[in-house]
Amino acid sequence: MSTPRSQSLWEWACRIAPPVTKKKLPSEEVHDHPLKPMTITVSETRGASKRLGTGTSTPTPSLVMDPLGAALDGSDPLSQFAKDPLTSDAWDATDSQTTKVASSTDEYMEPWHTRRAVILNKFTTSEKLSMVSSFLSAGEKVVRAQSSVSSIVRTRLEQLDDYDDGTMRELANLTQQEYIIRIEQLNKQLVHNWEKDSRVNALRIAIQCSALLEDTSVIQFYPSKFVLITDILDSFGKLVYDRIKAKAESKIMSGRRASTTLPDNFTPDMIPEEAKEICSNWFYKCSSIRELVRRLYVEASILKTYSFLTKAEFSQALTRLTKMVRGIGDPLVAVYARCYLCRVGMSVSTINRQFLKENFYDFLATYHQLFSGPVRSVLNTQKVDMCTYLHLYTPALEWIVQGLAHNAPESLLVEILSRCYHKGNSALLLNTVMTSFRPSYVSSRALYFIELISACNTEGYPQYLLFKSLGNCLSVAETESPLQVLNEVWKVISKLEQPAQYIACAEVWAHFIVTHFSNHEINIFLGDIILHMTPNRVYEQFYPQLLNIVDKVVTNCADFESLFSMDKFLPLIDMFHGETIKVNVCKSIMAAYMSRGSKELSNDPIVIDALMFVCRGMHDSVSVLTVEDEKRQIGLLISQLVRQVNFGQDLEQQLSYFVEARAAFTNLDSVHSTLVQCVNKLSVNTGRIVRGHHTRKTASFVRACAAYCYITIPSIFSEYTRLQLYLLSAEVALMNQCLGQADACLKAALSLVPELPTSIEVDGKMRSSEPYLTSYISHFLSLLLIVPDSPQLGVLYLLRGLLNVLKHYTWDQNSSARIRIYLYVIDMLSTAAQETYPYSIRKVDSNDVLYGSDPKFIAEINSVCSGLIEEILTHLKFLGSSEQLHKQAALAFDLFIRIVIRGDLTSPGLATLALNLWNLANKNRLLDSKLAGRTVEYLKRRSPTQGVQQNVYNELLNKLGS
Repeated sequence: MSTPRSQSLWEWACRIAPPVTKKKLPSEEVHDHPLKPMTITVSETRGASKRLGTGTSTPTPSLVMDPLGAALDGSDPLSQFAKDPLTSDAWDATDSQTTKVASSTDEYMEPWHTRRAVILNKFTTSEKLSMVSSFLSAGEKVVRAQSSVSSIVRTRLEQLDDYDDGTMRELANLTQQEYIIRIEQLNKQLVHNWEKDSRVNALRIAIQCSALLEDTSVIQFYPSKFVLITDILDSFGKLVYDRIKAKAESKIMSGRRASTTLPDNFTPDMIPEEAKEICSNWFYKCSSIRELVRRLYVEASILKTYSFLTKAEFSQALTRLTKMVRGIGDPLVAVYARCYLCRVGMSVSTINRQFLKENFYDFLATYHQLFSGPVRSVLNTQKVDMCTYLHLYTPALEWIVQGLAHNAPESLLVEILSRCYHKGNSALLLNTVMTSFRPSYVSSRALYFIELISACNTEGYPQYLLFKSLGNCLSVAETESPLQVLNEVWKVISKLEQPAQYIACAEVWAHFIVTHFSNHEINIFLGDIILHMTPNRVYEQFYPQLLNIVDKVVTNCADFESLFSMDKFLPLIDMFHGETIKVNVCKSIMAAYMSRGSKELSNDPIVIDALMFVCRGMHDSVSVLTVEDEKRQIGLLISQLVRQVNFGQDLEQQLSYFVEARAAFTNLDSVHSTLVQCVNKLSVNTGRIVRGHHTRKTASFVRACAAYCYITIPSIFSEYTRLQLYLLSAEVALMNQCLGQADACLKAALSLVPELPTSIEVDGKMRSSEPYLTSYISHFLSLLLIVPDSPQLGVLYLLRGLLNVLKHYTWDQNSSARIRIYLYVIDMLSTAAQETYPYSIRKVDSNDVLYGSDPKFIAEINSVCSGLIEEILTHLKFLGSSEQLHKQAALAFDLFIRIVIRGDLTSPGLATLALNLWNLANKNRLLDSKLAGRTVEYLKRRSPTQGVQQNVYNELLNKLGS
């Protein structure tokens, strides 16, 4: 394979282009920034589509967001969902109290699935559980006993409920998790039997599951058991309803009616008689169940199927079932039966909800049973206190009252309060009313509720829970006389001796206080918290509550200057001693500050010192064990603070702050990187203020800024970040005529290149760092063009240093990155040989001014280019010998382009070298024919500017054309 011959047959000489007269492009004044978000005005025409109307509607501006500029605020788009403002504690983990996060005017009805999840998480047990069923073992054959009853009823009874000892299986000593697994198995077995057309077995499973709700042997688990069992009943009810509906639609289809599906609002007269008969048969089966609780639950589960018979039956059935509950002796079993009945009844939107009031008033009639002797005897046996027992009623009772209060007038609240007032031990009832009715109804009677709470007997239900519920209502609704309300409430709360009770109330009332009172009252409130939490360091047990209080204070505070002027705020922050909780509270404060969207921070030293104290708390938690994402979040928050501190025209004070920040945050590369960029920005702003004409004072200041950057960059761990910052700092130093500082930064960058790792992690995969290095060197060369040579160090000393570094760098043997960089160097040197450079920096004399196209300078450039071309030719031989022909053709073509554009073809042998490279690139037809054709056409259109070169250039073109 032939390759271009040695340098002895050719000499490189840069082509010197004649001075070009710069043409000023036409310009015009604009009023809008071309990169700002676009606003499109949409005019809607009246009339039919594709037809111009006679009038247009009001133009509607539509904002088109810039996807690249949306993240310029430094925010992390992933962490924006870390805390959803719509989520809250729908159910308090301490007292199972429902908190409505809605305004007083919101028509809010908590969905059952939300309450269901909270119940399962709260009401757990470590006691052993048991269950009885004939379907606990898949495939078990049940031997049925003979019955002495003879009739149709006997047949149904034989099918439905054989509970003899020989047919039922009992599993005892089950853990809670094992019990849940068994319940899930029953649910799957029910669906499996239904799909196999074994309807009777499916019904038997529903009956036997209902029987489990009669058992209160592990009373503290009963609410969760209710949820699990009613899930099975809901599934059973849906299967029955869907089957009857499908049967009705199949009969409609056989009758060839116009529509084969029933509408959502179908009426009983649309249902065929056969489907109605099947529906009635299901209710006959339910009526054949002997036990009250089982019959009630099963019939309630299929209550919706009454819509196939008659609409009027709903109200009658609900009334009948409501009265049936009165026969249940256990008040806990009865209240949950009422809860299920109300939940099923409310799913039918067309019925009168009077039955809700009847169920609640029936509960009030039997309320005294909760404190009766038999109940207390059971609690003593199971070692359950009265407070725990009353909390078991909360989920069911609140669901009933919430449904009753939904969209209800204010008069209903007055009616219910009057009934509850006459009940002894009415704390449970008062709490239910406050958590179920609209907060606006409660807040308008805040003083009256305080009077009721203070007067009621709180046996088994602590008074602080009532004040907590009241605080939840007042936090989301306006109230009259807030100071009077707070004084009355805090008389009680401040006297609470149990820290857990006190902090529970303080956590809830914090929102009310920070939204209705000034900083003076907030400061007193924080001092009271410190007073109660400091003894015996009890605050260590309530960090989540204290963090929530701090979050409410900083979120609702009018301004941070007044916040940090409070003498109780920072002492409250000092109470957080654990690293994790300390970081969380500091993050909360900084996130609240950043969410204000302020662009500048006041130069108030109190505020700055306080925020620095908060950031130091986050920074000091960083260690070698800290995960990268945690470092990123902390670094982002601190960097945002660094950017927002602004002392205006006091530049020295600004630089002093950056020096202080560097000393305070030594463990975070992202913060140091931000500091370097901020100092560079400060230096640029200084040059802008003096318009490039530095005085002795400003010149010293920008040199100090450059020194700050030069000292700070080595402390950054990432080599890639250091390289970029060195180059950026050199550019800024050059803009401010700090030539020595610019040289120092460029030298430091060159010395760092050998330390650059050969691989870099990108998207979790290791990639070669050579593409990054190639891009960086290209940027480096663009700056190096206008950096003047130092008189003490000789011509092109920085470029020679770069070439020396590249020579000793460890390159991949199969990579052409080094040779690609050599081509870039030839481009840069060819530009450096011109009489005038295409760009320059004001008040900085580049080499075009220093040397003025001196022949020695040009000769030095030509010598360096010759050496580079020799290196490239050697690599071309290597590519040819290693059969990398495509790479060889591409490189030969690139060098050919450099020679014909950058080189002086009148130089001896250079045109021949160019022609040899062209032939090498076209050998074996590896070069794209279209690219080759376009290249020749371009060279024909491009006439040489020197007359003596015309003949050589034409001769080369003729050879290329042939």
